[in-house]
Amino acid sequence: MKKLLLACGIAASAVQYASAADVRPQGDPASGEAQAAVCAACHAQDGNSMVPSFPKLAGLGERYLYEQLVAIRDGERVIAQMAGQVDNKTDQELADLAAYYDGFERSGGQTDPKLADLGEKVYRAGVAERGVAACTACHGPQGHGNDPAGFPALAGQHAEYLEGQLKAYATGYEQPGEGRYTDGESKIMRSNAFGLSDLELKAVASYIAGLQ
Repeated sequence: MKKLLLACGIAASAVQYASAADVRPQGDPASGEAQAAVCAACHAQDGNSMVPSFPKLAGLGERYLYEQLVAIRDGERVIAQMAGQVDNKTDQELADLAAYYDGFERSGGQTDPKLADLGEKVYRAGVAERGVAACTACHGPQGHGNDPAGFPALAGQHAEYLEGQLKAYATGYEQPGEGRYTDGESKIMRSNAFGLSDLELKAVASYIAGLQ
């Protein structure tokens, strides 16, 4: 019963977030391609970064990627490596970049066999006694996300990057204004990440990396 109520609560929050007005411009992938040359140094031209600490942007979700780019440009999400990269871009240019990268297929990753069972448990069932919801509620059974709602596709993402973001969310919960502390879906992520142990964070990140 606790798991059912928890899942319902998260689903309701997800629906509330998804209902927020989506007022982004229509993205043009061709225009995005012209801008992506600068991004390729960290994220690769096709969005499949080879560096474990840099996220794969390919197939991430057009709405989600656009909203994150806007948050970075406007100073709501601070990423040291992104300083100055999108400061002067218009909403249309950011929408074009999002459309470009979302058009690529995400490359696969691998799950550490030693962490697979724990990671799957957290991803599919959460940790009810600590108020942690199953990741499937927003990101789907196979990690493909929900683009219209703005929930990113996670499958195949670098485990190192995912673990780092989960720890940043946990920091944001404990120390408001620190770590990762933007609004929208991040409110859900902050409380979920805070409820997980370091081993659970590592395990679920590893499990997600191996999803297809």
